[in-house]
Amino acid sequence: MSDWKIRRAPTIQTELEVPGDKSISHRAVMLAAMSNGPCVIKGFLPSEDCMATVGAMRSLGVAIEVADETTLIVHGMRGVFTAPTGEIDCGNSGTTMRLMAGILAGQPFRSRLVGDASLSKRPMRRVIEPLTKMGAKITAEGKEGRPPLVIEGGKLKPLQYVSPVASAQVKSAVLLAGMFAKGKTSVTEPTQSRDHTERMLEYFLVRPQKQGLTVSVFGGQTPESREFRVPGDISSAAFWLVAAAAQPRSRLLVKNVGLNETRTGVLAVLVRMGAAIREVIDAQAEPIGVVEIQGARLKGTEIKGAEIPNVIDEIPILAVAAALAHGKTVISDAGELRVKETDRLAAVAMNLRLMGAQVAETEDGLEIIGGTPLHGARLDSFGDHRIAMAFAVAGMFAEGETTITGTECVNTSYPNFYATLEKLLKQPTEAQTRVITSLPTR
Repeated sequence: MSDWKIRRAPTIQTELEVPGDKSISHRAVMLAAMSNGPCVIKGFLPSEDCMATVGAMRSLGVAIEVADETTLIVHGMRGVFTAPTGEIDCGNSGTTMRLMAGILAGQPFRSRLVGDASLSKRPMRRVIEPLTKMGAKITAEGKEGRPPLVIEGGKLKPLQYVSPVASAQVKSAVLLAGMFAKGKTSVTEPTQSRDHTERMLEYFLVRPQKQGLTVSVFGGQTPESREFRVPGDISSAAFWLVAAAAQPRSRLLVKNVGLNETRTGVLAVLVRMGAAIREVIDAQAEPIGVVEIQGARLKGTEIKGAEIPNVIDEIPILAVAAALAHGKTVISDAGELRVKETDRLAAVAMNLRLMGAQVAETEDGLEIIGGTPLHGARLDSFGDHRIAMAFAVAGMFAEGETTITGTECVNTSYPNFYATLEKLLKQPTEAQTRVITSLPTR
């Protein structure tokens, strides 16, 4: 359905699982395609964004079988791909375009990456610059370094790149290109970004080196074909975690969710705001586990600096948490949000104001005075999945009916979001799993 209609929710007392991690699903398909044989990927997220990556790899000659809705069999080609017969459509996925640019930079043929209207507005210079230094010829056909991208790949040289921004996509693009360069390629970041790529390289028996904020890879290695399980997406879980955190007497158990420490900043923020959180972690290729959250009267906080790369995707829903909390929340150093699927800072500020919240927009963040009761309103998703889902949660706390328009965009990351929302709104179920009382509170 294109419009969602939401009313105040009852207290949450339930357990749930969330779909596979989007960031990890993209990378699993790419690394499996670069491997030396068939790889089974379980828990794959069959969203529009991740299927764009599947389509991109198929266009390079990679055979990918769909065993069931969340299981793929990817037949690796040792990183030697065939030239596409047409343009490669990345849809709405910036991850697909930026990481594919790294892979295509090392291929001896010409390719053209295109995307939808939203992706065509997103900046690509941040990957064009280092990949060009490695020897690829990349032309951005859009204005100011924007897509489509024409890539003439070939023989690459290693690079020691000092990135001006902490970006997992930039880091990953350079490391993937480094797999095709002779010698050692390194990326140094100003602060730690998500480390999925380096963890997964290690899992596929490519040995990256890590020293502080620098990660390196030696070219010429071929990933070993292996079975891989994608954990649940903590960014998807964040919407339900906030919904429970802001309700005193609520309790939510999220199972089989990824708990990589470069992604769990949302938990630390909610703890600072007053929520009680416990977790069990099973260390695998990617840490996976169970999170229990109990609601409380939240209070304002500051979200800034080195913490921002860890919570960049969760800022919209944390802004909703701030509006529901008591006191002032200041979000800063988040200017990156202005060049996502939409200008997320402007979109959040506009929708919060329409619901009656007190919010001021700054150049690189938001200042929110929480505690004012929210009221239902008609809100635009701005074609951004995270805006749509964040304000669906806001509607769970508002008086009257909230309508979210343009929700088709949610299919890019969480196709079953509304079905889960309806269950929480209509039929909350008592959790069948015992309360985890043996774990320390964060």
